[in-house]
Amino acid sequence: MALKLNPPTTHAFSSKDDRKCATVRNLCIRASVASSAPPQSLQVAENKAHNKSDKFRIGVLGASGYTGSEIVRLLANHPHFKITLMTADRKAGQPIGSVFPHLVTQACIFMISQSDLPDMVAVKDADFSSVDAVFCCLPHGTTQEIIKGLPISLKVVDLSADFRLRDIGEYEEWYGQPHQAPELQKNAVYGLTEISRKEIQGARLVANPGCYPTSIQLPLIPLLKAGLIEVKNIIIDAKSGVSGAGRGAKEANLYTEVAEGVHSYGITRHRHVPEIEQGLSDASNSKVTVSFTPHLMPMSRGMQSTMYVEMAPGVSTMDLYQHLKSFYEDEEFVILLKKNEVPHTRHVRGSNYCLLNVFPDRIPGRAIIVSVIDNLVKGASGQALQNLNLMMGIPENTGLLYQPLFP
Repeated sequence: MALKLNPPTTHAFSSKDDRKCATVRNLCIRASVASSAPPQSLQVAENKAHNKSDKFRIGVLGASGYTGSEIVRLLANHPHFKITLMTADRKAGQPIGSVFPHLVTQACIFMISQSDLPDMVAVKDADFSSVDAVFCCLPHGTTQEIIKGLPISLKVVDLSADFRLRDIGEYEEWYGQPHQAPELQKNAVYGLTEISRKEIQGARLVANPGCYPTSIQLPLIPLLKAGLIEVKNIIIDAKSGVSGAGRGAKEANLYTEVAEGVHSYGITRHRHVPEIEQGLSDASNSKVTVSFTPHLMPMSRGMQSTMYVEMAPGVSTMDLYQHLKSFYEDEEFVILLKKNEVPHTRHVRGSNYCLLNVFPDRIPGRAIIVSVIDNLVKGASGQALQNLNLMMGIPENTGLLYQPLFP
């Protein structure tokens, strides 16, 4: 069925750049309608654009990092959210297009559809009276004090690790500093969306999961809850693109240090270990200890976790497959592939999807589970948007119906 699109609206443009912005906006709207969003969403977006009071005002703290810029990208065509605040201490005073040139067209979109996209400011100069909710994309260890000082009325999704661990003593052990907001930690909800949807809907503060924990817990939690796999001898081999290390200048992340090779890091002491074990232990109602080794791959984004598990007595890999199929059959973003199909990171690039599958091991009684995500989307900013949609009473797939980029 062909989509009928209205002709471009005529505006009185003051410059050639204004006309270019309008063209970009029209192209983006048409592309989003034709490729992913249902046709009626265009009308909803247009109606909302005429009544800006219907939009929730969003702040992005740490907009100059990879996860912050990904939030800005995802919000470009969101019909219910508008960015009214962006912070970046080292880039204060600059527009987002000067820091991330790939977003320069987005600045044009925002200028027409929801007034000027604000320049970035230092956190200390931020006016939080202009926002209803914030995405906190700041580094670990800096978030607790900032969130503690935010107005209590704000909804917060924190993409750092500062509120993921319930045990503040464990946080100090793994992150090397005392927790600065233990009173907030008590009320923080761990935001693995498909597992904790009800709790997220009523939360004020959501701790967005890490990328490795997301790719690992989505397949393993349902199986542990059902008692289909043993809590012992879980081995996890995980691989991530370099963007998972953040945008800060580090010698280990230079092209010549990363290209044409692969290397393990954080062996036995990666900071995501307690987060993974916390979620798996909750699912099994018993202490779970895993062997987890992450590896850095010479690619910009993408993540694969390969999990080796021991099945419970009498359980087959078909039982694991059927349970995951039943558990996720109504989920939009978690996809169990057909039998024997192998998940590939290139098939989720730029999207909020998680692809997974189950395979028999050559060792009797064991199974191999493979899960892939885009570490910056489902592993970070996409899941964060999914969570804030829920917190604001909006369908959780809003703004996330981008299809994967291939090739």
